[in-house]
Amino acid sequence: MHLVFGPQGAGKSTHARKLAEAEQAVHLAIDDWMGQLFGPDLPQPLDFGWVMERVARCERRIWLTALAIVRGGGRAVLDLGFMKAASRGRFLALADEHGLSAKLHCVTAPAEIRRQRVSQRNAARGDTFSFEVTPAMFDAMEALFEPATAEELALAAVVATG
Repeated sequence: MHLVFGPQGAGKSTHARKLAEAEQAVHLAIDDWMGQLFGPDLPQPLDFGWVMERVARCERRIWLTALAIVRGGGRAVLDLGFMKAASRGRFLALADEHGLSAKLHCVTAPAEIRRQRVSQRNAARGDTFSFEVTPAMFDAMEALFEPATAEELALAAVVATG
């Protein structure tokens, strides 16, 4: 199982898709689940608590799906953002509890490059677009992201995209 994390706009989804193809794995992305299941119901103005409750629901369901895939002999790439070290640790612990190996992939890029990518993704609405990320949303997510710890970096494949 692979866990892909990094700040917004770093290239996580692009890396996760390429990794899934190379590993013949199933790519499970939080943006796809949230966009399809809850995007049409998104409250205006945005309610962060409402969003995070649904993110937690999706993460639980994605974990169970990934577990079934791996137990069935397949591979899974989890593209869940993993904004917090605790979230990354929780999924590593879940994998360990189930006797599965998990590999961290830390995707990085400078902030200005990431901001440009998000703006371009909003405009192009290509393969990795799930919903529009406003400059205010980018700033909020930027403040929430916890960079990789030294312990995580020791375990991770680091992918610099910028």
